[in-house]
Amino acid sequence: MTQRIAVYGATGHTGRFVVAELVRQGFTPIVSGRDAEALKTQWPDFEARPATVDDSHALDAALIGAAAVINAAGPFALTGAAVSAAAVRAGIPYVDVAAEIEANVDTFAAHRDATTPIVPAMAFYGGLSDLLVTAALGNRTSADEVIVAYGLSSWHPTPGTRTAGKISHDRRNGRRVRFADGELRYHDDQPSQEDWPFPEPLGTRRVIKEFTMADVVTIPSHLDVPSIRTAMTLEAAGDLAQPDTPAPKAVDDHGRSDQTFVVDVLIRTPEGDLRTTAHGQDIYAITAPLAVGAVRRLLAGEGRATGVASAGAMFDPADFLNELAPYVTVSSSVPPGGLALGNQFGGPVGE
Repeated sequence: MTQRIAVYGATGHTGRFVVAELVRQGFTPIVSGRDAEALKTQWPDFEARPATVDDSHALDAALIGAAAVINAAGPFALTGAAVSAAAVRAGIPYVDVAAEIEANVDTFAAHRDATTPIVPAMAFYGGLSDLLVTAALGNRTSADEVIVAYGLSSWHPTPGTRTAGKISHDRRNGRRVRFADGELRYHDDQPSQEDWPFPEPLGTRRVIKEFTMADVVTIPSHLDVPSIRTAMTLEAAGDLAQPDTPAPKAVDDHGRSDQTFVVDVLIRTPEGDLRTTAHGQDIYAITAPLAVGAVRRLLAGEGRATGVASAGAMFDPADFLNELAPYVTVSSSVPPGGLALGNQFGGPVGE
């Protein structure tokens, strides 16, 4: 009998990718969320267990018999606390795909004493870069600075992304956030730009220097890095800022859009610079194998931490990246004057 995995937010854009990936990896989904009719219409072949986050009894019922739960329902500022608490009550692993900085901070704070596995931000933003940085550092547990440059060909946001962005904006009172001197800091200055030398075929692109994402929560949760900066290509940031940018449109049988991405990570250490890069297609689609891979590993007893932990702390990062090879190509290089990585990942990573 296959293991049953609950997916909260199964009718959303990312949730649909997660359900499909669970089936591909041999699990049986239990679909859950706020809209009972949508659950039955979109997923007629799976058991539907509707529940709202303000009904703890319904959430508990939705998790009965589930081996784990994946929360794909943003905004996570509204769903994260309730669904993760239900997972703890059920004694099953909780994984979410939150890109909201404050929601991830809340999850780490709420479950600091938990024994149930809790993995927030197991997604394109937050999870992937954490794996890349942790794998590149190897046995090191610290670095002077990490810069994560996101090279997106475009960004057609989902309705959930837009709603989550508004909630985060309101929680910050419109301020911007950065991670400096080992802490999150909120500020009112204007964003600045620079040219970032992405590897070919993307090449040098203009980026917003401090387009801060969930990486500033996941990476320092277990690595001593006083300065973390994330940057975003100007084209993608412009798409996100425009209210009339349409939602993603599928262009292949997997439901992926034509969006391509490059995640270019520069790690500054006392011994020299490390650089590692991942590229693939569709930031929402790649979140599914990250979240499902996390659940599979937790259920197989491969978690390396107790309670709440980010991707890089909970899993063997090199092994996880190797298994993402069908979806993501990872490579390492050495900037001028940098430190040679050698066989950093213990074997080939990606193609």
